[in-house]
Amino acid sequence: MKILILGSGQVGSTIAQNLAAMPNNDVTIIDTDENALRRIGTQLDVQTIVGNGASPSLLEAAGAGDSDMLLALTRHDETNLTACRIAADLFNIPNRIARVRLADYLEYGGDEDNSVLDAFAVTDSIHPEQLVTERLSSLLSYTSALQVLRFADDKARMAVVQAHNGGLLVNRPIATIGEHLPEDVDCQICAIYRNNRLIVPTAETVVIEGDEVFFIADSRHVKTVMRELRPLEQRTRRVMIAGGGNIGYRLAKQIEKTYDIKIIEHNPQRAEWLAEHLDTSLVLQGSATDENLLSHEYIDEIDVFLALTNDDENNIMASLLAKDLGARRVITIINRSRYVDLLEGNQIDIVVSPHMITIGNILTHIRPGDVAAVHPLRRGHAEAIEVVVHGTKDTSALVGRRVSDIKWPPGCHIAGLVRGDEVVMGHKDNIKMQDGDHLIFFVSRRRVLHELEKLIQVKVGFFG
Repeated sequence: MKILILGSGQVGSTIAQNLAAMPNNDVTIIDTDENALRRIGTQLDVQTIVGNGASPSLLEAAGAGDSDMLLALTRHDETNLTACRIAADLFNIPNRIARVRLADYLEYGGDEDNSVLDAFAVTDSIHPEQLVTERLSSLLSYTSALQVLRFADDKARMAVVQAHNGGLLVNRPIATIGEHLPEDVDCQICAIYRNNRLIVPTAETVVIEGDEVFFIADSRHVKTVMRELRPLEQRTRRVMIAGGGNIGYRLAKQIEKTYDIKIIEHNPQRAEWLAEHLDTSLVLQGSATDENLLSHEYIDEIDVFLALTNDDENNIMASLLAKDLGARRVITIINRSRYVDLLEGNQIDIVVSPHMITIGNILTHIRPGDVAAVHPLRRGHAEAIEVVVHGTKDTSALVGRRVSDIKWPPGCHIAGLVRGDEVVMGHKDNIKMQDGDHLIFFVSRRRVLHELEKLIQVKVGFFG
């Protein structure tokens, strides 16, 4: 497949790395940053072209005339949208995916009318602020979780929880979990990280204090299962948001009917705008790194403090200060991946990487087969992936076969199966897979993804 990528930033370069690792892909990256392209060119087997990705002559020189996909991933919406329009009208590139940040492009004309994106011939769009807002909203619903991921139209969820003494399962074998769970509740513990090392759990595995436990369950039962791993915490009521930009505003607007919200915004004009457009949230004009302001606003009574500005350093300092002054839980947006590695699990409770969330969403569009969701985990070293099974016994390596009969690639662990409204855990491996089933995997070794993709693809004339 011939693919053009516009933008060599963290998102564009990571996607290029994923695509270049797949066989039979011909990848070209276009950007105005010559130094960034030079670095990428020395690391990856890709072509690089310096220039404006919305230039018709440059696209032609890059081979747009016989390309299969355009990924417009620059930081500028206008460049991305214009490139998609040119790719459609002049070069007939069939798949045109744009990264779009400005809410006006998404919301103008109403939720059901994507006329703006249609006008620019975008076949699929990626909305980083919207994706991050949804992730933050999920985390607020489960204050003890490090991550909460949704699958199969939110019928199933994967949660990542750090085990603490007081959880019913802590210091006991996984096999005993049924002694505490109600009869109608089931879960699959699909991975445990202990001191940053993966443990593939079995029934005999004992969960201990500090383990990072990955489990999947019916969405209705996640909180019940979480009690197995740590004591229940008090319900979240008071939330403070540092930063009233796109993400801070979107989140406050979405949750202000559920929580008591205070939002701190440094820019006076933006603070005034927020006060006019939010209903019940209290808007404070000032700096989230101002100790006097935080103390005056009773930071020690805040259940969750979220640092959501565009500046990593400000987010870090505000989070550390809020935690030191008594905020019960702190969630921080960090864009630099190296910072994520340093901070997560220390004084800051949860670090959210917008780039990793965005990359996961893009991967759902470019992976072979019917991939419904991709979530990078462990700073991108592992993945949770949802695929949809298609075909018949003759055309699919999976349909009509039991989960236990399939030789899954090493490092690929089936976590659950969703059929209609039923969520079946991965340990029930006698179930036969059917067309339309959603399979959810935890993949600890990303290099085996190509083998998994081959398994899920429908093959004409396959007689397995």
